[in-house]
Amino acid sequence: MGAEDDDEPPSKRVKVSSGQLVDISDGTFVRDPASCSLGDSMARPLTLQGEDEVVGTKGIVKKVEFVRIITEALDSLGYKKTRALLEEESGIPLHTSVINLFMQQILDGKWDESLNTLRKIGLVDEKIVKLASFVILEQKFFELLHKEKVTDALKTLRGEISPLCINNDRVHQLSFFIISPFQQVLPGVSGQGIVRIKSRTKLLEELQRLLPPTVMVPEKRLVHLVEQALDLQLDACRFHNSVVGEMSLLTDHHCGIDHIPSLTVQILHEHKKEVWFLEFSHNGKYLASSSADFSVIVWEVKLDGSVCMKHKFLGHKTSVSYISWSPDDHQLLTCGEEDTVIRWDVEFGKCIHIYEKKNVGFISCGWAPDGKRIFCGVTDKSITMWDLEGKELECWKGHKTIRISDLGITSDGKHVVSVCKENMIVLFGWESKVERVIQEDQAITSFVLSMDSKYVLVSLSNQEIHLWNIEGTVKLLAKYKGHKRSRFVVRSCFGGLHQAFIASGSEDSQVYIWHRGSGELVGTLAGHSGTVNCVSWNPRNPHMLASASDDSTIRIWGYNRVNTKQHDTDNGVNCCNGRS
Repeated sequence: MGAEDDDEPPSKRVKVSSGQLVDISDGTFVRDPASCSLGDSMARPLTLQGEDEVVGTKGIVKKVEFVRIITEALDSLGYKKTRALLEEESGIPLHTSVINLFMQQILDGKWDESLNTLRKIGLVDEKIVKLASFVILEQKFFELLHKEKVTDALKTLRGEISPLCINNDRVHQLSFFIISPFQQVLPGVSGQGIVRIKSRTKLLEELQRLLPPTVMVPEKRLVHLVEQALDLQLDACRFHNSVVGEMSLLTDHHCGIDHIPSLTVQILHEHKKEVWFLEFSHNGKYLASSSADFSVIVWEVKLDGSVCMKHKFLGHKTSVSYISWSPDDHQLLTCGEEDTVIRWDVEFGKCIHIYEKKNVGFISCGWAPDGKRIFCGVTDKSITMWDLEGKELECWKGHKTIRISDLGITSDGKHVVSVCKENMIVLFGWESKVERVIQEDQAITSFVLSMDSKYVLVSLSNQEIHLWNIEGTVKLLAKYKGHKRSRFVVRSCFGGLHQAFIASGSEDSQVYIWHRGSGELVGTLAGHSGTVNCVSWNPRNPHMLASASDDSTIRIWGYNRVNTKQHDTDNGVNCCNGRS
């Protein structure tokens, strides 16, 4: 039963009868396994001349291991002849002759012989031996079924697989294939009613991951080490804000401060009073801002990076304190300070609906991910859910929110995030009714969810910003310090490539930027002449940042590539009054 009929192409088989390197059809060189004793070669670790020799200046890279992973890299890239030449010249084989024999037996489907060779490799951990045996025998089982040798497959299951006494659930599954006439066993990818057996090459890759790396060098190990080195360089780079494709293996990676938005490239003057809030759309094509002048302006981001006014919305009776983009960016919710919530059409600049509730006002708003419902924070400390036509669907009372105009809805739509007490944020599962909390020692002034809804950035009254992980167990990850806040609400945001930075407004008229991972303050942007109330980073352009200030302006920060000449925003701009 060890040497079954072989369906693999002849090019994968090799027959050798001497101790020399033999060239097989694809250019691979294999040493004759008969030229050494199995027991002698793997009962103890392979001993090579210069085994303790190291390379490099730090004295930690073993030459033998280094050469072996280079050899494996050449092999994985298809440079078989070069691999063989390196083995011959260095005297350091990628694998021992026993491992080469084992691999060839797997490719040839010589299951019994491969099991015998596995025992002679000299593995100390018996569990690994059993797991490897199970994988080999499972392949043998499926190939027998594929050839309709059901009796032999049953013998393999009962006499070889079951006695291993591991993975009993899988053994039961295998027995099902014996008794079920509806299952087909075919090569390829599994589907309904069909079980696809893996190729022997895939089987070998699975065994390679299972066996210790000293026995079989992990596949593409050199590439993995290089990728790790690049990742470490990226982590150490405090200004990295570019795509990975721009990295090179030929030089160490380093970015300068010019990789983060640090220059004022445009100043927007259209608001008449303090600008309280602003936010880029999800697609990065628009910027919405709101002001104490009761207005909301939608700005369009042009292809050249310049920003110009598209619509001006007039409809609120109070200062507009909060904005929320619909998931598809076609609509916008705006919330007046303890006033109504208005839904606007962004393309045509029209008021679609006004949401009101008798005897109370709204302080915050947000969209469900499906874009079919909205959530509102109410002055009576409740949170309400509405359909788009203005029908109230749910109302959750009992200190679900306080008069802080921030509201978050997680990307799965299952949790509403709000400030429920002065120093506490609640993550409310509105379907499950399960609540989790973020407890701070200081008063919370604002918060924002990350794009993936795994993190919450909390601004505090003590001039600190805290980063919390809310995926699973709530956990404090980092603190950011340096900005100024004593009287006003100043908002922070995630931003940059992969949201690797934290930005915040400040009462000293500057924008502060930290590296998210290290907490290091990497930049302060000066230019405003009043408190910076809010910042927003373009989610599609890591080099564009916007800031809103009490000086009634919005500054666009980036590279010095955009013509900073002020655009004439009076021509072709629609002005809509939501209450007309």
